[in-house]
Amino acid sequence: MSGTRRCGVLGDPIAHSLSPVLHAAGYGALGLDWAYDAHRVPAGGLAEFLGGLGAGWRGLSLTMPLKREAIPLVDRLTDRARLAGAVNTLVLEDDGTRTGDNTDLPGAAAAIRERTTMPLASAAILGGGATAGSVGLALADLGVTSIELLVREESRAAETADLLRSHPAAPAITVRSLGGGQRSDASGPPAPGSAVDVVVSTVPAAAQTGELVDRWRDVPVVFEALYDPWPTPLAAAATASGRALVSGLDLLVHQAALQFELFTGRTAPLAVMREAGERALAARNPA
Repeated sequence: MSGTRRCGVLGDPIAHSLSPVLHAAGYGALGLDWAYDAHRVPAGGLAEFLGGLGAGWRGLSLTMPLKREAIPLVDRLTDRARLAGAVNTLVLEDDGTRTGDNTDLPGAAAAIRERTTMPLASAAILGGGATAGSVGLALADLGVTSIELLVREESRAAETADLLRSHPAAPAITVRSLGGGQRSDASGPPAPGSAVDVVVSTVPAAAQTGELVDRWRDVPVVFEALYDPWPTPLAAAATASGRALVSGLDLLVHQAALQFELFTGRTAPLAVMREAGERALAARNPA
């Protein structure tokens, strides 16, 4: 097909998304006549948006609240999208076929392995939302067999805990209070901090108190899912102590690179895309 191919990111809110910056940088590096824009699509609006697409559209990146809404709207669902129960990538074929995929899982795994090669068997995840679920599944893919979910309200993490238990590796999942307290499925009080291989934070920077940061000071790998503001207290502490640090930008870039390759069929220029993301963040937060 001749002419400009079109892709985009959909969600609500969407103005903050770095995806257009990353994908446009990739197109420019490879000399592709492609366009990638952000579109605000609220919950319940995905079907109408898809119905209005014309010729030339090739792919869509989906963010909240559309990742589950997309599932019944695709013709084929990949195994990893089915496992995650979420679609963050829609590949639009020229014959009208729609494939729902999920690059959050392999993107998280690639981001981790870029920063550390150490064997990972145990993890603690701060927060119990969608990001916690996708990173937890990626950790299970990497061989983690024991995951603690630490959340403000244990009842709200039940869906994420069940999602992680559904992984084919069947990791052991425990849930307890982020502030410390009885585990939901174990006896005896928890230790002040956990002797785990990796701690993943999906909680706001404002919630990262000195006590919380100190609690995880000995964990060798820190995965901070945020990228703005940066650095968060957990990220700053990891850098200061020389521990392996995986950032939210690492995750964003790796999952975007996988989307880029699904859409274009070309190898993504990962370094170029990362540099574009770093520049955009620096412009948002000038020193």
